[in-house]
Amino acid sequence: MRALTWHGKHDIRCDSVPDPQIQDGRDAIIKVTACAICGSDLHLYDGVMPEMHSGDVMGHETMGEVVEVGKDNTKLKVGDRVVVPFTIACGECFFCKRGFYSGCERSNPDRAKVTKLWGNSPAGLFGYSHLLGGYAGGQAEYLRVPYADVGPIKVPAGLSDEQVLFLSDIFPTGYMAADFCNIQTGDTIAIWGCGPVGQMAIRSAFLLGAERVIAIDAVPERMALAEAAGAVILDFMDKDVYDQIMQLTDGRGADACIDAVGTEAEAAASWDSRLDRIKVAMFMGTDRPHVLRQAIQCCRNFGTVSIVGVYGGFLDKIPMGSAINRGLTFKMAQTPVQHYLPILMERIENGDIDPSFVITHRGTLEDGPALYKTFRDKQDGCIKVVLKP
Repeated sequence: MRALTWHGKHDIRCDSVPDPQIQDGRDAIIKVTACAICGSDLHLYDGVMPEMHSGDVMGHETMGEVVEVGKDNTKLKVGDRVVVPFTIACGECFFCKRGFYSGCERSNPDRAKVTKLWGNSPAGLFGYSHLLGGYAGGQAEYLRVPYADVGPIKVPAGLSDEQVLFLSDIFPTGYMAADFCNIQTGDTIAIWGCGPVGQMAIRSAFLLGAERVIAIDAVPERMALAEAAGAVILDFMDKDVYDQIMQLTDGRGADACIDAVGTEAEAAASWDSRLDRIKVAMFMGTDRPHVLRQAIQCCRNFGTVSIVGVYGGFLDKIPMGSAINRGLTFKMAQTPVQHYLPILMERIENGDIDPSFVITHRGTLEDGPALYKTFRDKQDGCIKVVLKP
């Protein structure tokens, strides 16, 4: 089959690779009808995530049609149309039984490696390094889905691929970011990053009852899309974000702040962001947490900082004195997608939201390498790429 494969920093290729095979009775094989390039994939593209091997198949936002089912899988049948969560979960362990599917204790065969880095292992993920299972990703013609009787959700008739594809990751992640904020009537929510997850978080915050959303970015196309959703937009390259948020909230700060940026914050955003970039370049640091610092400072006393941007290692110069003395709550996770799928599928069916609004570019797998660069460099107004194998 054809698939997008990783061969090093900024080197994605469309290669021929072996077709996936059933390896366990609970597996399924799907013929991919739509997949997407995620902002998290850019961390792999930029060489930020360790334990990527040459030839690894990329991608974790995938849907398609079931073409083969393992002997023990009674949930799916050939011909079912499904969306596949990016988190792989067994459904039976301590965490899965409690709805914390992204903490699954069984789905990461490389857990010993990642435990050395993080202290314990999260669930395995599709297409996201040999720290997190080494699973082949879904930017391909076919995908093997482990524990397929737990993860995939069937798509109701009448909904298009583009309406439901983002249930695989960015819609649940953006919704979780807003859900973490415990939004009350009248709340102001500040969101750093107007990429695809940030866009979903903006609309989810309004769905959950926020009175006002402040969206922080510097890319005109992203800011325009945020403004179209009803957000107040702030350009972090134009004016001081802290001063602007304090002015908008009468000096109190936002009720909750969402970091939808993560480890690769814009290096030119501030002096500390420049310092972060220098330290990473000199192997004196692993992440660039400028946005997290700013979110902490901009959050009101006893507010919530919700973190869904990806961080991989050790962060420094975090203002914990501010957080502790002002009573902030931190909530963060890789999204337990399976937990949110029924709620969000219903939102789409009811017409509360059509997640396809975020798509700007479409292509084939052969177009994939060029579209990775377009997405990474924010060229041609690119916000979200969907590929149709």
